[in-house]
Amino acid sequence: MSIFDSLKKAVASFLKKEASEAVDNVVKSVGKGRNHTESFTFNELPTNVNELKALPEASLDSAFKTTALTILALSRYEQNPDEAMEMINFLKGPSEVNGKDRQFIDDRLKGKGYKVLSFFAGATPENNYKPNTPYTISVSENPYSFDEENWATLYVTSGGADNPRPIKLRKKPSTGQWFVNDIQCLSDIRTPNKDDAWA
Repeated sequence: MSIFDSLKKAVASFLKKEASEAVDNVVKSVGKGRNHTESFTFNELPTNVNELKALPEASLDSAFKTTALTILALSRYEQNPDEAMEMINFLKGPSEVNGKDRQFIDDRLKGKGYKVLSFFAGATPENNYKPNTPYTISVSENPYSFDEENWATLYVTSGGADNPRPIKLRKKPSTGQWFVNDIQCLSDIRTPNKDDAWA
């Protein structure tokens, strides 16, 4: 093997190692493994925006935290829609819930508050979506969750659906906070056993 061939082989090996490390670093920094899941546990569900803001996750410094708090806010909707909307407004940051957003949420949750409860651990159709306490929410990403700068789509798993449900978020670069942009997780799920004639 000539000196040229040895040099070429050494350079190729070096470049391959550098490229591999660069890819690993990008994956770690952007997606934490690209299939990362974070779980959040709450002793009680907040009943108003002040209680929501008092939670450590209300720093909103990660898309995962904001997603979990969105589920908490929605869980209040059946008991008090106005308080739920105040919490959602806080989570929307610079934008606000408009009439169309509110109608969308009302159409999907009126008489179906169990949909939101289904995102907490332990809630299934068989137990009429009664979650375990303390309340735990798992939020996950997929390999495409952070593909667009300052935007994310994260997922919450429902005990009454076969696939995780998305929530879209937007980052405000000046503060580093993530705000909810589009609540896409409220489509229908399996009916609770108490309401299912075929159960």
